[in-house]
Amino acid sequence: MVNRRSRVVTFGLLLVVLLLLVESTFEQTQARLNSPAEFTALLELRSSLGLRSKEWPIKSDPCWFWRGVQCRNGSVVGIDISGFRRTRLGSRNPEFAVDALANLTLLESFNASMFLLPGSIPDWFGERLSSLKVLDLRSCSIIGPIPPSLGNLSNLNALFLSYNNLTGIIPSSLGQLSHLSVLDLSQNSFTGSIPSSFGSFRNLSVLNISVNFLSDTIPPGIGNISSLQYLNLSGNSLSSSIPAQLGDLDNLVELDLSFNSLSGSLPADLRGLKNLQKMAIRKNSLAGSLPGNLFPALSQLQLVVLSQNAFTGNLPDVLWTMPNLSFLDVSGNNFTGVLPNFSFNGNATASVFNLSQNMFYGGLPSLPRRFSFIDMSQNYFEGRVRDYAPSNASFGMNCLQNVSNQRTLEVCASFYAEKGLPFDNFGQPNSTQPTTNDTSGKSNKKWIILAGVLGGLGLILFLVLVLVLFLCCWRKGGTSQRGNGVGPVPAGGSPPPPGMPINFSSLGEAFTYQQILQATGDFSDANFIKHGHSGALYWGILEGGVRIVIKRIDLSSIKKETYLLELDFFSKVSHTRFVPLLGQCLENDNEKFLVYKYMPNGDLSNSLFRKTNLEDDGLQSLDWITRLKIAIGAAEALSHLHHECNPPLDVQASSILLDDKFEVRLGSLSEVCSQEGILIKTTSEQGPSGSPTATCAYDVYCFGKVLLELVTGRLGISASNDAQVKEWLDQTLPCISIYDKELVQKIVDPSLIIDEDLLEEVWAMAIVARSCLNPKISRRPLMRYILKALENPLKVVREENSSSARLKTTSSRGSWNAALFGSWRHSSLDVAPIQNHRFSRKWPKWWGDHSSSQRRHSKEVFPEPSSMQNVERHDEN
Repeated sequence: MVNRRSRVVTFGLLLVVLLLLVESTFEQTQARLNSPAEFTALLELRSSLGLRSKEWPIKSDPCWFWRGVQCRNGSVVGIDISGFRRTRLGSRNPEFAVDALANLTLLESFNASMFLLPGSIPDWFGERLSSLKVLDLRSCSIIGPIPPSLGNLSNLNALFLSYNNLTGIIPSSLGQLSHLSVLDLSQNSFTGSIPSSFGSFRNLSVLNISVNFLSDTIPPGIGNISSLQYLNLSGNSLSSSIPAQLGDLDNLVELDLSFNSLSGSLPADLRGLKNLQKMAIRKNSLAGSLPGNLFPALSQLQLVVLSQNAFTGNLPDVLWTMPNLSFLDVSGNNFTGVLPNFSFNGNATASVFNLSQNMFYGGLPSLPRRFSFIDMSQNYFEGRVRDYAPSNASFGMNCLQNVSNQRTLEVCASFYAEKGLPFDNFGQPNSTQPTTNDTSGKSNKKWIILAGVLGGLGLILFLVLVLVLFLCCWRKGGTSQRGNGVGPVPAGGSPPPPGMPINFSSLGEAFTYQQILQATGDFSDANFIKHGHSGALYWGILEGGVRIVIKRIDLSSIKKETYLLELDFFSKVSHTRFVPLLGQCLENDNEKFLVYKYMPNGDLSNSLFRKTNLEDDGLQSLDWITRLKIAIGAAEALSHLHHECNPPLDVQASSILLDDKFEVRLGSLSEVCSQEGILIKTTSEQGPSGSPTATCAYDVYCFGKVLLELVTGRLGISASNDAQVKEWLDQTLPCISIYDKELVQKIVDPSLIIDEDLLEEVWAMAIVARSCLNPKISRRPLMRYILKALENPLKVVREENSSSARLKTTSSRGSWNAALFGSWRHSSLDVAPIQNHRFSRKWPKWWGDHSSSQRRHSKEVFPEPSSMQNVERHDEN
């Protein structure tokens, strides 16, 4: 009994000691900042970067309450400001102002990724931050060269500098970083060669220098980095052969040497990469046959991309039996031979094989149905496609019998003759072999040739006559038409008449089909964005590293006029507020491609609230200055369209695309559109009234809903017309009054941080939005007045409310102020019920806040003018 009590007491004492140790350790880790010098340094950093009190509250202890600040034993050891927002003042002139970091002598980690730091990396980083282990400056808009002094950071184990505009050569001093584990310098503008000192790394596991302008050769010393697992040198101008020493990287998992100028053959020494899972060597100048002993040793391979080279010979049979291989792309080479039957031990359900654009021949191998996709087009396969062949296979441009879109008999026969092989003549009797003594056969052949020539001449003459008659009729019709075909697209939105020239010189670069395939990875699933209104959309990268969006238009499913209208629009209209059309590819008969500039910030519907930190589930909203900037930019674009070229629109938040500086680029002129759905369509989408005025008024209505999204933060308003949105408008619009600023605070986006002056700007935008949403289309302000109001928001609320004569009709009917507030006066004083069974609803109560007693009330917001004819009849009355 005593022993049992003794054991209990002993166990209790041990538990108390353990808890005290844990508590002591926690207190040491979470201790308050005890260095006045470091607190002063943090305050200076807060001021120089313009950080907000929301993240770094000035009256609180940094170690406990400042977001992203990590302390140990009362000293700062980590700072993470990734994705932070600056104050309004700090946003006006952002700089790489981090001098205060020099006083944080124990700092081990500094993460400022996705935080704007325009400027160069200071030289003193490598001298004063000796304890630094992690430096993350991804997507910070940094310019200039990497200071060689960074090579002095002997404790550094991770350096991230990707997605900036760093220039110059990569300093060889980085090779001194013996503890470095991750080096990411991708997506910059480095020139020169890869430093040979990189071969001195001993702990490096990730080396990414892709998408730069590096030249010269791959240093053989890289093969000495035995710890390397990921090597990406793609998207440069590296030349010469692939060093055989790379085969010594027995821990390598991914190798990407694509989009360079490498030559020679694929070294057999790469068989030493026994853990390799992904090999991508696309778009180089490699030639020769594949080593027969290469792939048997690479049993872990899952992805092999050797496309767009000049490889010859047969594909190794072992490729068809590799258990883990799920993606094989050898397209665009000179591989030849007869393929064996495919036999896979692994899961082929998600497999993608691309054997197109080679010189394979003979009968088709047996094809398992479980493949995700197989492309065997543009080869010389003969025979029949078996009935059990998978439907997700492409066989075009071969010599097959029962498939359309094949090569000609002459091409196929010539190819097989050169090989010394018989050709099946597409399954038809071989009637093309003449006998030397058959004179009657020669005579018949002459008559056949003569008949063909005469028939061809007759057909040509007939086509010429038809063309002459067509041109005469078109010219006669054109004299009675208004305009000469060189101005903007008419309001009717009809397609360009046949024969009307399109100025292709103003449509950017004429890309080749091969360039389009290269940019999109042969339209791979990884590059697919979405199906747009007139075609599928893909993102891609040009050879120079320029990111683009490509619209793939299939003329078998849409009308030819769709893309002609778009080309016609871009050939005539040039404005900085439209998504830039970089070029087109029109060389294919059945497919057309339009190439747009990529918009880094997507569209407004996706950027209003966005996730900036993968580890943080919260969303960051756009500040008010940026929202007002977007509203002005969109109004400027619409004003130009309304008053200069007058195409129809369907304005939504997803139509407003944003570049890297949140400048507006209008990306849709008719359908729901986003970065994932660029569409410019100049066909008319007027109301039943058919008038351009009704069309513009409808655009103004839609733009009013976009403005409400900016004010309230409520997403999806501009993209929907359902009853729920109408109910929300009914509840929201009464909070917008030209007489009471405080009311608008009930609907303002709670994530906005605004002072008194900014609240007036928000109030002004809300007033403009309500004016745009006037149920009477004739009372909505013109876009040029809306633009003026947004450019001068304080005048909207201060001038209108500065006198007692708020509702007095101004004598200047042409002024934007009069046009804007005139819509309010008419909507509240001159309203009468609509005498139509479809719109027999009363006007909302809020339209008559200060009108006469004869106004009529309703709890339902007047619907959009989806049937504008009825509304216009009422206006005429």
